[in-house]
Amino acid sequence: HERDNPQMELFKVELMRIVDASHEMVKLADIIDWENFEGTFGQMWQPKGRPSIDTRVMVSLHYLKYTYDLSDEEVVESWLQNPYWQYLSGMRYFQHTRVLDPSSMSRWRKRAGKAGLEQLLTETIRAGLKLKAVKPSQLKRVNIDTTVQEKHIRYPTDSRLYDRARQRLVKQAECEGILLRQNYKRVGHKVLIQQQRYAHARQFNRADKCQKTLRTLLGRVIRDIEHKAEELIEGSPLASLLETAKGIHTQQRSDKNKIYSVHALEVECISKGKVHKRYEFGVKASIATTSKGGWHVGAMSLPGNPYDGHTLSQCFKQIKTISPRIPEHLFTDQGYRGHGLSLEQTQIHVDKKRRGGTPQRLWSWMKRRAAIEPGIGHLKAQHRLNRNRLWGHQADMHNVILCAAAMNFHKLLKHIRLLWLYIFRPLFSILHHHKMRFSGSTKANATIVSWGQNYSSKK
Repeated sequence: HERDNPQMELFKVELMRIVDASHEMVKLADIIDWENFEGTFGQMWQPKGRPSIDTRVMVSLHYLKYTYDLSDEEVVESWLQNPYWQYLSGMRYFQHTRVLDPSSMSRWRKRAGKAGLEQLLTETIRAGLKLKAVKPSQLKRVNIDTTVQEKHIRYPTDSRLYDRARQRLVKQAECEGILLRQNYKRVGHKVLIQQQRYAHARQFNRADKCQKTLRTLLGRVIRDIEHKAEELIEGSPLASLLETAKGIHTQQRSDKNKIYSVHALEVECISKGKVHKRYEFGVKASIATTSKGGWHVGAMSLPGNPYDGHTLSQCFKQIKTISPRIPEHLFTDQGYRGHGLSLEQTQIHVDKKRRGGTPQRLWSWMKRRAAIEPGIGHLKAQHRLNRNRLWGHQADMHNVILCAAAMNFHKLLKHIRLLWLYIFRPLFSILHHHKMRFSGSTKANATIVSWGQNYSSKK
């Protein structure tokens, strides 16, 4: 590693000469156990081929990407300008060129997989225990809830889907050298605009007529391609796209497992009973946080929109993998009624409207289950859970895990920052109050300041 090499560079600046040793990013970089990541991700690489990118760089970039809500391109460009980010990545000298291409991050996520990315979430809990930000007693009680991780797609309507499927079919047919009788590029665009204007003016009969025309145009393109492409290789781009277009062309309003996006077939329509948003298009996600502290100890996607109670067992397995302590109590809302899960060391408490014979202390913890709701709000507002921009089924799982890891990472930075503030602000206020007493003694001032620095380094 670059920082392990004691050789000095003449024309490079050491990061330790630039960064502040008391900064929260520097302190957290020294607390995280990076060797665990080397042992986990080192098994994925082959001895042959191109040398792999440093694991610590990849892990730190993903922490920063989801902590500050950035894209792959933005986090790589910002990394060049921020010495604290480079120090977190294990650099010894300030870098003026990019160490990787942004596309390498997406390939690394695919190779890391679910188990590898869960290691990022696990390490945040371990670092919190080292810092004493996470207390072992907080891991005894865990709140579990589900939400919807929306996909980054347009709001699906039949007219848009018909036109989009026709466009993609025409483009792919041109790429494979198939000459269509007519591509309806101009006519389709014109009819789509008319349909949207009629619908906006609440002239629904005319809008339905335009929608029927768009469906007819899509059917003509499908039949034209089937007629001219006699042999389609199964699994080829045109064959899979043609199958998707047929599904869009034939699906009805009351059908199940409908297609809501041409490029993202994994999108599902989920209704959570929200007044302001009746339908959400994406995938259901499960979130698990500690009842006190709000530390995330579990996060996973749940494709297929399963019943919440049926997902409790797999969520508990993930919690046991990530948390160093098996929780003694799980608190859920009423959507988990009838889960049918019995655990030896863990009690499951489903929320209810009235206390009844429940002890007061347990009832207080059951009412604290709602503390998970603002945590989910922070995940969506600040850590990229509101719109999943990654492609594919596995990307849904990757995104929600990294969101939870970034939330814990952000809380660790805040804890270190407040720890420094509350330790040294009283100290410097005392120095200011006794300024006259210590004004003639430079040695006394230097002694107190050095004591504060040593104390913070131990922390």
